[in-house]
Amino acid sequence: MPELPEVEVVRAGLAPAVTGAVVSAVEVLEPRSLKRHDAASGDFEALVTGARIEAAVRRGKFLWLPLGGDRAREGRAVVGHLGMSGQMLLRTPDHPGDDAHARVRLHLEHPGLGELRVDFVDQRIFGSLAVDRLVPTADGEVGGFSGGVSGEWARHVPAQVAHIARDPLDPAFDDRAFLTALAKRHTAVKRVLLDQGVVSGIGNIYADESLWAVRVHGDQPASSLSTRRARQLLDAVREVLGKALAEGGTSFDAQYVNVNGASGYFAHSLNAYGRTGLPCPRCGTPMVREPFMNRSSHRCPKCQRLSRAAIPRSSRGA
Repeated sequence: MPELPEVEVVRAGLAPAVTGAVVSAVEVLEPRSLKRHDAASGDFEALVTGARIEAAVRRGKFLWLPLGGDRAREGRAVVGHLGMSGQMLLRTPDHPGDDAHARVRLHLEHPGLGELRVDFVDQRIFGSLAVDRLVPTADGEVGGFSGGVSGEWARHVPAQVAHIARDPLDPAFDDRAFLTALAKRHTAVKRVLLDQGVVSGIGNIYADESLWAVRVHGDQPASSLSTRRARQLLDAVREVLGKALAEGGTSFDAQYVNVNGASGYFAHSLNAYGRTGLPCPRCGTPMVREPFMNRSSHRCPKCQRLSRAAIPRSSRGA
């Protein structure tokens, strides 16, 4: 599933092409891709056609395009979630329209770039697009990362994204609140990293990479980490996400690509995820793969041992 770096690569690629563009037409080729859209709020095509896109914004794994142009559209945004295989691809108007996995097409008129098209392509149809109302952010800060774009709706977030916590690369991310949340939770630290109510955008790949970086076992209770160790973990998360972003994200197959259809190459820099049986880059011990929440965890059995001495007695298993 695309995580923060992959979605940010898509957002950054879309931003210059969609900001200021007017949606001249909409094609919904697969209604199931609008499953998050509330039909009671209006027809998707009618709400989007004729709207001006004000920016491209991201929080965690969610991406949205605030709409403008008239009062009927102000205070709304097109919200996208890529799911397992969703792609947002920039096309020229004459690009062949025979992609079997294209689900929604937005035809754009950009004041400087002319005619463009954004194709929402989703092989497995786990992703979605929707028009949603914008609500004020709980902390009064900007809704998400937009590369510095500001405007009337900058301090708002789509209603269906409001419950999602900020991500570690968000300028308004509250380090103290995150460290407090870790200290209060007796559950496995990896579970906390994947809890979007605490922190968003990390996902399975980058959780494994961050935990490997600080030599912490994913099952270690979050509350057993010292403040120093917790800060090191947060620093590692930011470093891993930043490096993945610089390398265009992680691509294991053709299902994750940027807006131009190119793959990211962070997969070549992974130290833990997907390296079962390969030597740990730090100590040479073969890496192991273990079941975790209907997915997998990858770790070094020597570098990342479960520290039972640091686990509160009430949290220890048999």
